[in-house]
Amino acid sequence: MTLDVYKGELVARARTWVDLPLDERRRRAVAAARDRDGEALWDLTEAYMTTHGSAGARVRPHTLRMYRLGVRHWLAYGNTAAVALLNPTPDAGALYLRSLEASGKAPSTAQVYLAGVRQLYRALRWAGATTADPFLDARPARDKTAPWDKRQPYPEEDVQKLLGAATPELRLLVLLGAHAGLRASEIVALTWEDVQLDAGTLRVRDGKGGKARVINLSASLTAALAALGGKTGLVIGRSPEAARLRLKTLCKQAGVAYRGLHALRHYNGTRIVRAGLSLEAAAQHLGHASIETTRVYAKWSDDTLKRELGRW
Repeated sequence: MTLDVYKGELVARARTWVDLPLDERRRRAVAAARDRDGEALWDLTEAYMTTHGSAGARVRPHTLRMYRLGVRHWLAYGNTAAVALLNPTPDAGALYLRSLEASGKAPSTAQVYLAGVRQLYRALRWAGATTADPFLDARPARDKTAPWDKRQPYPEEDVQKLLGAATPELRLLVLLGAHAGLRASEIVALTWEDVQLDAGTLRVRDGKGGKARVINLSASLTAALAALGGKTGLVIGRSPEAARLRLKTLCKQAGVAYRGLHALRHYNGTRIVRAGLSLEAAAQHLGHASIETTRVYAKWSDDTLKRELGRW
């Protein structure tokens, strides 16, 4: 599915709620909450986000998937805890967060679920179904794990093992992450029309903000693209989940611990900084809006202390 088709479908689905008379929108939203109809409540939430959300129709598919999980989880929790969806107690949101933390959910997961259910209640208020905002003062516990200790990049030797075990197409997938630094959504959206081998560049449609950027190709990635060139349409295609599953299967075949597809992007940023290039260069290559996001690669690339301790 191309990005433009995806955006068009979002807008078309949103219109099924937006075009309703206000009384009918309210009636349907109230009925969905009363019946705990997860599909209808998610459709309402998606319509609100597409129409009034900060990202609009450019909201990422991954964001929608994660928010939908959050809405589903809240509904399941509400059934167990007997939460009145349209008239929850003032502490219902905070208690839900504490239950997430007590169940061992990672802080990042709790934050995403919280964002999803906040969108649900914005949608319900938009529809006139409630005035409640149970998550207004709900705050997740502080994540004490340092950013550089999360989702570490693949080590160099693991990347080489993956490349050695990969088919030509999977080799290309690995290099798009490890050398081009692409996100999963950017990898699957890449088309052969975006590839400029003569110029040694790729045109990337940003998977986070909808912006486009041009990045330089490595020699290895250029060769991998040339080996499969002469085609049209999507280079890798399918979905981000399919790309992650294919990498996970390759990791098993290569005897490499699976760290996620995004860890290839972390490897890319770390290698750029370790090579002595600036954080600004890494940020430009990776498409970071803020250089603060890029600073984590300086932490991962600095192994001075490790080398020194190794000599003791």
